[in-house]
Amino acid sequence: MVLQMAIGYAGRWIAALLGVDAQNRMQRHLFDHLLRSQWNGRETRHSGDVLNRLMSDSQTVVNVVTDTMPQALAVLVRLACAFLFLYSMDAMLAVSVTIILPVFILLSRLYIHRMRAITREVRKTESRIQSTLQESIQHRLVLKTLERVQTLVGVVSDMQATLRRQVRHRTLFSSTSNLVLNTGFGAAYLFTFLWSANRLAEGTITFGMMTAFIQLCGQIQGPFRELTRFIPTIITSFTAAERLMELEETPLEEDGDPIRFPAGAGIRVTDVSYAYDDYSREVLEHLTLDFPPGSATAILGETGAGKTTLIRLILALLKPDSGTVEMYDGLQPDGQRPARAIPVSARTRCNLVYVPQGNSLFSGTLRWNLQLGNPTATDEEMNEALRLACADFVFGLPAGLETPVGEGGAGLSEGQAQRIAIARALLRRGTILLLDEATSALDQQTEAQLLENLIEHHRQLSVPPTLIFITHRTAVVDHCSQVITLQKIKE
Repeated sequence: MVLQMAIGYAGRWIAALLGVDAQNRMQRHLFDHLLRSQWNGRETRHSGDVLNRLMSDSQTVVNVVTDTMPQALAVLVRLACAFLFLYSMDAMLAVSVTIILPVFILLSRLYIHRMRAITREVRKTESRIQSTLQESIQHRLVLKTLERVQTLVGVVSDMQATLRRQVRHRTLFSSTSNLVLNTGFGAAYLFTFLWSANRLAEGTITFGMMTAFIQLCGQIQGPFRELTRFIPTIITSFTAAERLMELEETPLEEDGDPIRFPAGAGIRVTDVSYAYDDYSREVLEHLTLDFPPGSATAILGETGAGKTTLIRLILALLKPDSGTVEMYDGLQPDGQRPARAIPVSARTRCNLVYVPQGNSLFSGTLRWNLQLGNPTATDEEMNEALRLACADFVFGLPAGLETPVGEGGAGLSEGQAQRIAIARALLRRGTILLLDEATSALDQQTEAQLLENLIEHHRQLSVPPTLIFITHRTAVVDHCSQVITLQKIKE
């Protein structure tokens, strides 16, 4: 008993420490895979569902490996020892008591198949609830202004009612299954009692042996009962493991050493067509464009013309259905073909600096957000980037670069957040700068000053970068050497 207590105490510590380590490694691996996986332009899973899998499912799997399985192993050892001991005393009785084992295995297979289906539905509903809660909290201001708070509360309430019905169904199924098994256990126990009583009446065994038979029967049945308790947990872990493996089914982007163009680069788009899926119209059709090294290009077009899609193709976030998108490093001395032309991929992304539309700041300090552009940037480099991005307001803040920013850039105006995002991009050393409506929240005076700063700064560089602006603003067009207008493809 002392040894059991000592082992149990040590086991809990080991399980806890190994569990945390295993869960951290599993989450880190999946997190890394998700960030490096290919993206097709439309997420197939809600971020709330992905987070539910990363947090809840990974914990379920780890708990089974570090806690449930060792307990199940100990139970099996106890079962084997009790059977061997009883077999040495009365082989016929030992075999008769364990005759329930084949029935137990058969019922377990049927039980596991049905239970996994029910558990999967429960997990899906839990993911939907988390997704709705997460999305509603993120957009609560929209819900307030639309006066639809109660609508979303009702939606969550309906999903919770569905979850309750599913859990009730699972509990009823599990309880009924346990009742059937317990009936079998009771029959085996009764059989042992009657067998022993008959042998005692015949005088072939002593009362002590009868007591031993009954106790050993309990030692055999006890592990069986505990195994039935483990089965729901193990089934839940199977379901959780399947959901985690689904996250790994997304193929990874091309891996390898970065391909750099230190002397400047241009982009050539040749006969490119693209549609987001088989059921959508083509966003781009036989598009051919050229962005020469060191040029400044404004891309115009109505909503849906494919401007942002073009940027995603250049960033190699998407692959064209047909045609090619290449990065090249200028002309040969004879003015002919580029010295090097390589199809864009994740390996060429190191040459690109991208400022997306909308608020793209992370929660944390301004310094942390700027360091995402360049982790080794000095304060002087950060201050210069802020000046170029017309984000001088940072210098007047009491905490300066240490000023905290809330989720989604909370605490800053949209215009301020955009300028911080541009400063972050300028800290990243690249030869092609992509700005997707990056000045949409700025007033005309600030926008004009920002563009003037960018153009003047890049003129002073020994290797002027290639600038590509997605815009609707005429102020941007005035600073560009070429203007491209994309036309929306009619259905």
